[in-house]
Amino acid sequence: MHAADNTIPKSSPRLRKFRRLWWNEACRDSYRKQRKCWSVFLRYPTMENLVAFKRARAFARRIRRRSQRESWIKFVSSIASSTSIKQLWEKVKAANGVYKEFSIPVLNTGHASYSSPLDFANILGLTFAQVSAADSYKSAFVAIKNRTERMTLNFSSRRPFPYNCEFRMFELKAALSKAHDSSPGPDGIAYSMLRHLNEVSLSNLLCLFNRVWREQSFPRQWQEAVVIPIFKLGKELANPLHYRPIALTSVLCKTLERMVNARIVFELEKQGCIPPLRSGFCRGRSTFDNIVNLETQIRNAFVSRNHLVSIFFDVEKAYDRTWRHGILRKLYNLGFKNNLPLFIKRFLSSRTFRVRLGNFYSDPFNQVEGVPQGCILSVTLFILHFSEVLNHLPPSVTGTLYVDDLQISCQGCSMRFIERQLQNAINKIVSWCDENGHTLSAEKSKCVHFCRKRDFHADPVLSIP
Repeated sequence: MHAADNTIPKSSPRLRKFRRLWWNEACRDSYRKQRKCWSVFLRYPTMENLVAFKRARAFARRIRRRSQRESWIKFVSSIASSTSIKQLWEKVKAANGVYKEFSIPVLNTGHASYSSPLDFANILGLTFAQVSAADSYKSAFVAIKNRTERMTLNFSSRRPFPYNCEFRMFELKAALSKAHDSSPGPDGIAYSMLRHLNEVSLSNLLCLFNRVWREQSFPRQWQEAVVIPIFKLGKELANPLHYRPIALTSVLCKTLERMVNARIVFELEKQGCIPPLRSGFCRGRSTFDNIVNLETQIRNAFVSRNHLVSIFFDVEKAYDRTWRHGILRKLYNLGFKNNLPLFIKRFLSSRTFRVRLGNFYSDPFNQVEGVPQGCILSVTLFILHFSEVLNHLPPSVTGTLYVDDLQISCQGCSMRFIERQLQNAINKIVSWCDENGHTLSAEKSKCVHFCRKRDFHADPVLSIP
């Protein structure tokens, strides 16, 4: 890291007022020369200095126009039919180069107001920590949680399992090839550093990963995260609850997580533990599967002249309040033993984070429950735990799941029948959530009624207990 600090340049945390894609070193040097000639002319206003300034200004304009033309050609050629809407808008915003300069707002907690960057970071850190604290759960679940966690889970076994063997070089290279460039974590190591390692260094890195895997000696720095607060659009700036935490974790840990995740996903698919109606972050399944499935149900209801009612649920703080012992218990019930579940247990425990605001860092805070934000394994572990809710639906109600977005629907010729079935499904979902620490948001959950009947019919009356 000492060699990296001395040789690899780092970006400044200060935000510049304007950023243009076409601005490069040639534009910078020509503009500096123009300013230098102008300064000379101001001190010595001679005809020779005026001509030198005009030549420098003309040269700088020519350089800028050429750079703008080349940048525009490069920008247009980078857009193809395969470019997604998200990537297209990112390119358009980058081409405009104009953004609102960030200024630290005043936080109001109801008791006091905070405007300094350090106080701002500490208040946000305290707010994020309280979301995953034990006292944020309902009292009924706390009793279930305390009673269940008294029973220890024994993951030791003498039987060898293929998913517990040491990692090999092709797994490490596959994990690095799938990784996208992202901001480094607290250790300052980036993916680009790992990709440029030679074979000897990669072998040493693989030995480190196998030692962590074999001895369960999880490095302390891998359990730390740097959280960047992102304001939620349309919300009040002064409310600390209106900021979304974006966590930066160790790239070394995420590389090992990607290797472990490949093994656990393979085992889950082999055992048939992934529900067929779940999509997202899974090979061969995306949001289109859920959309097409719902569209098919709607068209079938139209053809049959039936009603179809669909409910879209929102889970409050789904990742931050995921019950860690529930994840480990799920792994135990699926028969996972030795290295893999023990690694996940160590990965979930003793998580800490600090909030970064520019150059200011908050005090360290503990994340008592929930899966860590910004980690590769977090999505798989959350899906493994939350997908069990689909098993509690009545036979007449179908459901699809995209990570934490749950949708259920029911069709029939009688609205009373649909209302009874959906209310029964809601009660079962709420009961499962109460037993596993989740809470449905009645405010953000929506109900939609699909039909083509023109006669008067009342919409169903449904409620979340």
